[in-house]
Amino acid sequence: MPIGLCQLCERETALTRHHLVPQCRHRNKWNKKNFDRRAVKTNLLLLCAGCHKQLHALFTEKELERRLHDLPSLRAEPEVQKFVRWIRRKPPGFRPTVKGARDDRA
Repeated sequence: MPIGLCQLCERETALTRHHLVPQCRHRNKWNKKNFDRRAVKTNLLLLCAGCHKQLHALFTEKELERRLHDLPSLRAEPEVQKFVRWIRRKPPGFRPTVKGARDDRA
C-alpha cells in the first residue's frame, strides 16, 4: 500500500483505493447509462483504511453509486464529517474498529 495523505481525513498513512462507483455496480444498467465506462473504472480516491471502511459501513453500494460518487458529495455528508473530525485527532498508524452503522437502505 502506498503512503500518502488520505483524501478525506488528510492524515499521512498507508492508503487504499476507493472506487467512486463501487466495482459491484459497474455492470448496472443505470450506471452504464449515466457514467462514462472508462471513468467508472479509473475514478478513484486514495483513502486510509479507517475512512474507507467507514464509508462502506455507512452507505450502501447503491448510495455510493448514485449520490456519493465524487469527493465533494462525500465530504458534504454529516456522518462523514463527524467521522473525519474524530479520526483527524488520531495518530497516523491508528486503525479504528468500524462497526456496521448502515441499516438496510437499499
